[in-house]
Amino acid sequence: MLPEDRLDRIIQRFQYLEAKLAEGAAPGEIAELGREYAELKPVVARIEDWRALQAAIAEAEAMRDDPEMRELAEEELARLNARRPELEKALKLALLPRDAADARPAIIEIRPGTGGEEAALFAADLLRMYQRHAEAKGWSFELIALSETELGGVKEAVARVKGEGVFARLKFESGVHRVQRVPSTESGGRIHTSAATVAVLPEAAEVDVQIDPNDLRVETMRASGAGGQHVNTTDSAVRITHLPTGIVVSSSEKSQHQNRAIAMDVLRAKLFEAERARAAADRAAARKGQVGSGDRSERIRTYNFPQGRMTDHRINLTLYRLDQIMAGDLDEVIDALIADDQARQLAEMEA
Repeated sequence: MLPEDRLDRIIQRFQYLEAKLAEGAAPGEIAELGREYAELKPVVARIEDWRALQAAIAEAEAMRDDPEMRELAEEELARLNARRPELEKALKLALLPRDAADARPAIIEIRPGTGGEEAALFAADLLRMYQRHAEAKGWSFELIALSETELGGVKEAVARVKGEGVFARLKFESGVHRVQRVPSTESGGRIHTSAATVAVLPEAAEVDVQIDPNDLRVETMRASGAGGQHVNTTDSAVRITHLPTGIVVSSSEKSQHQNRAIAMDVLRAKLFEAERARAAADRAAARKGQVGSGDRSERIRTYNFPQGRMTDHRINLTLYRLDQIMAGDLDEVIDALIADDQARQLAEMEA
């Protein structure tokens, strides 16, 4: 049974927001009210669809009492009841609790794992993949830190991605990505396996995370790196250590002031995500039968170049179009991950 009292409260809240925005809210309220209104609008549309179906079913059932209308009523009921599971599922999906961070920009960190230079080259491939995906979605992709190897691999890359629904879609990319291919440096044609790690963090605002300046150790240093990229000869690079947690962040752009701001943005995102992970762990511990930790240290995906396939191990999805995926076409796999996540939440709600 769907919670009718909850549906009523959602509609009442939506009507209140609609009236408030129509009469002219205070400037400081408009953005927040508009965001909530936009979030509730599709939910209200699903509620209205569901209730219209219920009313039509009740009307058709009443028609069955009339002998002349019974046959027509039975046909109408069959048609309406066939639509019922689809509309009920759509409404339940709309009622699923939203991750408060879904609408935020994301910070992506990419680092090579096991595999030496080949892992660094694969990390560079992943960076290009996400950049192309962002371009295809109309998102902005700002590289805020990059350290490269002599051969063009990536030792570390940090990027900020902004746009509609960025974190909601990219959060499923966190984890260990494994590649199987013949490295360009391999003369014998042997397939090597290497890996890179991806962390996707919701960008945190200053109001989300209060950081005591006394908890920070800030060091300036001379930036260094390969190939002359993002390298300067002044002591402008900044490294910040958050003493209570041991988290270390750094930035080596050309302005020391800019580096401090970038490093603080990344630190806030890491602390915000750590708190979100702690809260999620507490919720998971309270649920019976929780399966899988969701830890980003788990291997999530394999990219097999000789066979042209990508396998996402979390949902056992294999796609044989690796070239398009590496060119940024990630929608099919991300859509499948979102659908799987929604199905899990629905099962928990109905348990």
